[in-house]
Amino acid sequence: MRPSQTPDVEVLRRPVESTQYTSISFTDHLIATDIDASIGSVGDAYDNALAESMIGLYKTELITRRGPWRTRDQVEYATLEYIDWYNNRRLHSRIGHLPPAEHEAGAYPGCRTRGYV
Repeated sequence: MRPSQTPDVEVLRRPVESTQYTSISFTDHLIATDIDASIGSVGDAYDNALAESMIGLYKTELITRRGPWRTRDQVEYATLEYIDWYNNRRLHSRIGHLPPAEHEAGAYPGCRTRGYV
């Protein structure tokens, strides 16, 4: 259908709480009214898997191993060092034992970077 031919439908606008769209009752309502959700599921193996994996490594390799921390500044500085190490010096076996930044630079040889982390 062209936009001018679309039937009149009610559209949900910004929720009061972002969790409203992932609640069980809201999901049940979508199913009952045959509406497809425009967001992913929550609480399954695909829910932010990459972010959760990275946070797990960060907590294990930095926060737990090098703590206890006395100030927020200590944590912030150590986090910057960790991210620099993780991207620029950590050897990753799946990409030929290269640091991720080096592997990415090789994937885009014509691009210039500014050396950001």
